[in-house]
Amino acid sequence: MGFWAKTKKKDGWLAVALYADGVLAAVVQRRRDAKPAVLAALFYPGEKQLAGPILARVHKDMQTDQYHCSSLLGLGEYQLLMVEAPNVPAEELKTAVTWRLKDMIDFPVAEATVDVVHIPPAKNAPAHNKQVFAVAARNSIIEPHQNLFSAGKMRLSAIDIPEMAQRNISAMLEPEGRGVAVLSFDLDGGLLTVSFGGELYLARRMDVTLTQLLGDDDDKKQQHYDRITLELQRSLDHFERQFQFVAVSKLVLAPTGGSNLFGYLKSNLYLPVEMLDLDTVLDLDKVPELKDPAQQARYFLTLGAALREEGAA
Repeated sequence: MGFWAKTKKKDGWLAVALYADGVLAAVVQRRRDAKPAVLAALFYPGEKQLAGPILARVHKDMQTDQYHCSSLLGLGEYQLLMVEAPNVPAEELKTAVTWRLKDMIDFPVAEATVDVVHIPPAKNAPAHNKQVFAVAARNSIIEPHQNLFSAGKMRLSAIDIPEMAQRNISAMLEPEGRGVAVLSFDLDGGLLTVSFGGELYLARRMDVTLTQLLGDDDDKKQQHYDRITLELQRSLDHFERQFQFVAVSKLVLAPTGGSNLFGYLKSNLYLPVEMLDLDTVLDLDKVPELKDPAQQARYFLTLGAALREEGAA
């Protein structure tokens, strides 16, 4: 099964994310002339090794047969690499990229599940300058992952990664003709992305967690803020040199549920910085508890995964 395999279902995606402390599940339905509607968002506490029985509860409670279902891989379960696009026909691209990864991943490519995400080049860019994102995961991770959901009677239509989930939200925040950077934090750490024209152009991980941002030690939080700011400046400077045709208009900070990071970034970055309220881009009326910034922080990537569009890369 590829990361973006598709099956025919009713409108709406149900996305499920497995964390160390439990399972998050959210359903989002895109609408033609209105904000996407969040139809449900539930948290099921429990250790990750108990995910099987929890997924069976998710299936029962949320009637998962009604929806396209996707799961969200966690940190350490996959690798995302930017590579030069091989000059081959489209139908041969995935195979060619897979072999290009031979010396870039720490396990044999024959044991890998690989998918490819295109990075649109500048207009009139030479063919040799085209790049793609390659997503690689061990079959020994993907197969048990699928089996876990199957045991819970949930049939997966897709397996997603956080970078693409965040891209789904970022795409709704882009000013016309310009790119946008989005920074989020969860229990696994930080994630910086840049999207332009609805496509992912940059993805960087930061090993600062949401828990650390919300800690009580002010000195440690200040150290985290300094580190985040430095990594942002370096990443965005490098991005500007690499993709000169993409003008990044602003940095949008995903909800953090009480951190003072927003004020610090606003004072220390050269880019305009905005704090995101998901209520401005999603219809939360059916799940009013998501109007709480702490809940938005918790569900941010799961909601992003549920925003995927059938037929979209």
